[in-house]
Amino acid sequence: MADWGPVLVATLLFVLLTPGLLFQIPAKNKVVEFGNMQTSGPSIFIHSIIYLGLITIFCIAIGVHIYASE
Repeated sequence: MADWGPVLVATLLFVLLTPGLLFQIPAKNKVVEFGNMQTSGPSIFIHSIIYLGLITIFCIAIGVHIYASE
């Protein structure tokens, strides 16, 4: 059996934490902007730190497991 939990969590978080899709931290003129579809170097760095923290919590600390039987 294959464990698809980390794959699905990583894919979902990657899509949701894309800078500018739902929100952007830091934004160009404000601290947070929502749905502006733009990005910057500092924003990519902050979103990658958030991604790393959440993927660590979901996959290692909580231990999300989804098994697919063949």
